[in-house]
Amino acid sequence: MKTFNLKTLGLAAMVSLAACSDEETTKTMPEGTDEVTLATDNIDITAQNLANWTAYACRVAELLAQDAATLHADWDVSYKGGASFATQFKQGNSAYPSAISCVEQIVDGCADIANEVGTAKIGEPRDLWESGKYTEAVYAVESWYSYHSIDDYANNIRSIQNAFYGSRDGRTEAEHSLAGYLMAHNAPLYTETKAAITAAISAIENMAAPFRSHIGNSGVLAAMDACSSLEQVLSNRLKGYITSLTGEAEGEELARIVENYVDNVVLPTYADLAACNRQLSTAVATLRDNPSDAAFKAAAEAWMTARAPWEKSEAFLFGPVDEEGLDPNMDSWPLDQAAIANILRTGDFSDLEYGQEAGDKEVEAAQNVRGFHTLEFLLFKEGKPRTVPQAAANQ
Repeated sequence: MKTFNLKTLGLAAMVSLAACSDEETTKTMPEGTDEVTLATDNIDITAQNLANWTAYACRVAELLAQDAATLHADWDVSYKGGASFATQFKQGNSAYPSAISCVEQIVDGCADIANEVGTAKIGEPRDLWESGKYTEAVYAVESWYSYHSIDDYANNIRSIQNAFYGSRDGRTEAEHSLAGYLMAHNAPLYTETKAAITAAISAIENMAAPFRSHIGNSGVLAAMDACSSLEQVLSNRLKGYITSLTGEAEGEELARIVENYVDNVVLPTYADLAACNRQLSTAVATLRDNPSDAAFKAAAEAWMTARAPWEKSEAFLFGPVDEEGLDPNMDSWPLDQAAIANILRTGDFSDLEYGQEAGDKEVEAAQNVRGFHTLEFLLFKEGKPRTVPQAAANQ
């Protein structure tokens, strides 16, 4: 997810709040949008733009499926003309020359997403809210169109849990995993890490839902604190312990941890991501070809399903997903709603793509009008699937 930047937040300009003077902002902070008047989003489906709307959604879904397939192939088949990234990571390359360096990367990835969830995904909207910038706060909330934010954040922490357990069911702790190794060699750190992961998931799921309507709730601070505590355990105690390990036996065991992590966490997660995005693309194509309320609902449900493996992959945002720019391609936030509105008006989808010669500004502009969140906007309104305008339905 790209760092929140108010300068690119085109949405805020299209939403009006009840006037808040300097005097009013010093009053007791409201908990959520029930106490603040939000205007309705000005961009909506009409009989005139329905064809462009669904065609745009279809193209975004196709690009998501394409990027997900590329990411899976990079890890599982071949990367940059050589062995798969899975093989390179397991066997060692210039970036990861030892098993210890690989495990350090696993832990770093976990610490990074724990920090991002607490300080950016949850913390930035809360900071804006506390400063009285209520409009900006709402639109800083990732996945707010679908009211799916809390699920996203909890799944981010589950990506840490999966990396730690070396499995994906939330219960099984693989023998050759960080959890298994710590249980055998450092039981106190095993207990501390496991408890911190569980506490972060619980605190996030205990936030009042939807998050975009309860940014001022006290449970938000508890979730931020739990994520901060988890990040400290991972980046300080667990990383420090792994770095201190030496000896051939430890190296061999760490290598088995890396192999299990790749084979039983990363690869199946990316396989699910590719498969679910193929299904999402099919559902959105059906919506384009025969728009209906039922088709919008099916596409929205497919979006929810495809979203989960992406969020559960965010503890390993290294390698191809980073080097190939696939993370911002698929998950850029915030969106450029002015550009989205123009695409809906013109039906010109060329701005979604960029070539190898494109500069940074062109690449970022394309990423701000594609990906999961653009499709989320096109499929959801106020937490529910969009519907076909009555005028179009009667035609």
